[in-house]
Amino acid sequence: MQVTILGQLVIATRESRLALWQAEHVKALLEQRGHPVSLLGMTTRGDQILDRSLSKVGGKGLFVKELEVALEEGRAHIAVHSLKDVPMELPAGFMLACVMEREDPRDAFVSNRYATLDELPQGAVVGTSSLRRVVLLRAQRPDLRIEPLRGNLDTRLRKLDEGQYDAIVLAAAGLKRLGLASRIRAIFEPEQMLPAAGQGALGIEIRSDRGDLAELLEPLSHHATTLAVAAEREVSRAMGGSCSMPLAAHAAFSGEYLQLRAAWGDPEGSGALVRAQSAAACADLAAAVQLGAEVAARLRAGGAHS
Repeated sequence: MQVTILGQLVIATRESRLALWQAEHVKALLEQRGHPVSLLGMTTRGDQILDRSLSKVGGKGLFVKELEVALEEGRAHIAVHSLKDVPMELPAGFMLACVMEREDPRDAFVSNRYATLDELPQGAVVGTSSLRRVVLLRAQRPDLRIEPLRGNLDTRLRKLDEGQYDAIVLAAAGLKRLGLASRIRAIFEPEQMLPAAGQGALGIEIRSDRGDLAELLEPLSHHATTLAVAAEREVSRAMGGSCSMPLAAHAAFSGEYLQLRAAWGDPEGSGALVRAQSAAACADLAAAVQLGAEVAARLRAGGAHS
């Protein structure tokens, strides 16, 4: 059934080039279905605070709060997010109405001088502000100097080009979406660098009392990605859901079985790394969430903690 919304749909979005690409992508898909759409660009606290790591200033919710206020006040109908930026627990009155088909979930090695992580000389400077990436990089190359790197995608690439870093690590999905795949020197396979929960997927948030919007967005949802991301996010939720915890979780289907892997690093910097995995036949959200809870329990059994 075609759902009709009176008037124009308004998408709340951050104003970075990548966020605007994501919002424009959703806008185009909705317009193909006959819904007029406009964008409400906003600057979030996460975009404004660039001199400190997210884990020290309030976490990933800094990227979504202003957009949620716009939804609450009726200035926008939906908000488009990179799902890895969305807190595991949404505020009361909000819901994730749609998870779209995932782009490449892996991490990318970006450098102007070196082709791979292994080629970096001892003591080379690598930029990332992801605690997950810090822990996984140190597990492979404890000799590297890993320095904070904040800012939008273009800012991070500019800092690399200015020579502030020998290499940086970015999400492959963002580079590919903006036509910057040529900047990728190497892709980290999940065995090397396990992705963050939800990495590469887009989520659409609405007010939970807008069942009409949930129905309208349903055709944009991708079933396999929805289940995989639910399993990943449950690992994070069960472990405390904090961006101050180095935690990775990645799920992918092999036939009817969803294979979920997770890794936890010691936030105190001891170098300890705990890994866990499991697989199950998952046809619905309940099974995917159960798989996530099982893998989180295995992490805890291995010594991981909140």
